Amino acid sequence: MVLLEYLNLTLGEPFPMSRMLLALIASALLCSTVFAHCQVPCGIYGDQLRFEQLLEDTKTIAKAQGQMNQLFDTENAQDIQQFVRWVVTKETHADSIQGVIADYFLAQRIKSDSPRYTDQLKAAHAVTVAAMKCKQSADEATASALEKAIHDLYRAYEGKEPDLH
Repeated sequence: MVLLEYLNLTLGEPFPMSRMLLALIASALLCSTVFAHCQVPCGIYGDQLRFEQLLEDTKTIAKAQGQMNQLFDTENAQDIQQFVRWVVTKETHADSIQGVIADYFLAQRIKSDSPRYTDQLKAAHAVTVAAMKCKQSADEATASALEKAIHDLYRAYEGKEPDLH
């Protein structure tokens, strides 16, 4: 009600409730970002699936880099447009990897009281840096380094060799 009174005083005219409701809904939709995991301790998400998602994103990055390298020396407008789409795809999947590391592993799963905490933290950092390097480069070797970093994180986190698809 205070907001309604403020809007009435500021605008100098009655502010219809429907416009205010529309403004609140629009601001909620425009100001919020949807993440793959909401940080509610629901127990639905599993570590194995997160690792597989990371590797799937890495394969997409590698494919994008390969396609970018094939399309690089083109003068055809359609190929240039497709090149840009591959760049965006590469960036999106690298961002996704960084998000999973930050929002899932670092915020929720890697615990400071774990005996492997330092190794897990270093390995998570290495994945984040490797994803950043993929964003900075079209060299497919960066995707290979990212895949290796993800496997290293798996070893540090799970304490065993990866059994990932």
